[in-house]
Amino acid sequence: MAGTSDKLERRAFLFSLIGVSLVFALMMQPFFAPIFWACAISVIFYPFQKRVLARWPNRRNLVALLTLTLCVVLVIIPVLFVATSFVTEGVGLFQKVQSGEVNLADYVDKIKQAFPGIQALAERFDIDLERIKQQAVQAFTGAGQFLAKRALAVGQNTFQFFLNLALMLYLAFFLLRDGDAMAAMLIRALPLGDEREKLLFAKFAEVTRATIKGNLVVAITQGALGGLIFWWLGIPGAFLWGVVMAVLSLIPAVGAGLIWLPVAVYLYAVGDVISATVLLLYGIFVIGLVDNILRPILVGRDTKLPDYVVLFSTLGGLAMFGITGFALGPLLAALFVAFWGIFIREFNEGEPAAALLEQQSDRSGSE
Repeated sequence: MAGTSDKLERRAFLFSLIGVSLVFALMMQPFFAPIFWACAISVIFYPFQKRVLARWPNRRNLVALLTLTLCVVLVIIPVLFVATSFVTEGVGLFQKVQSGEVNLADYVDKIKQAFPGIQALAERFDIDLERIKQQAVQAFTGAGQFLAKRALAVGQNTFQFFLNLALMLYLAFFLLRDGDAMAAMLIRALPLGDEREKLLFAKFAEVTRATIKGNLVVAITQGALGGLIFWWLGIPGAFLWGVVMAVLSLIPAVGAGLIWLPVAVYLYAVGDVISATVLLLYGIFVIGLVDNILRPILVGRDTKLPDYVVLFSTLGGLAMFGITGFALGPLLAALFVAFWGIFIREFNEGEPAAALLEQQSDRSGSE
């Protein structure tokens, strides 16, 4: 009878634990983005924190504050500056489109006139280019309206924005200071087995560093190269288009090409063959090679995910979580692969998680 009572109490406690945890997660849902980015900051800057802490082991508060200050200076302030400039120039361009100073339909018509074969090819496959033109203009106008609304919303919700930023930095400070103790506590609390949990935590840290640092390096490089060639060729709004290419480059394989390729086609259409050829060759062999060379090195190698998985998980993450998804998508994909790797090795081949962890460490060390 006592055994039955103990089982009942244990089950009741577990159900209560799950219920309380779900309610707590729902309560934290509005702060998901600040919490995630605080975790990402602590993971990315942990190696620096560890090196400094080795010199000052009794100054955890000071070291955490120093690390957080470094993050603000190197990452947050530049990102805020670029984002503000991007929104300002984007809204300015949208206002020119609305006033008629910039006519998007004329640009499309010039391309059609310059390449009459496109019209014949479209008629052969029953493609309505006029409708596509209208949809493209509407899409650009809609994007401009969205950007203007978002800029207005940010202006109206400045307090909310800076509150989230402050919450992110506040939590990041404690994660940097007490991260080791928190990770050890989670390993003790989760009922997955210590070796599995260490493997999953190591994978989380590895993929977070790879996706955020790698994608940001690729985005900054492609955006800077794209803005530079636009400025050199005298294309208006070089800074704006550079930032757009940087943002789009978060989408592997196709990102920045969505900007420079149509511009090259337009330059051919208006007869500026030299500039168009320079932009096309530069886009393929400079901007494109950055994606083809740097991304596999910085992202694919460290996440140990195939390029196509990185692509689809990035797109899925962006669709589901917004801008945070460029990091969260590949992270979930890597955890998915890690869970199934543990399952296959332990339940099908009988290889313990410890052996898998050792293999992962050896592989990381060899690279």
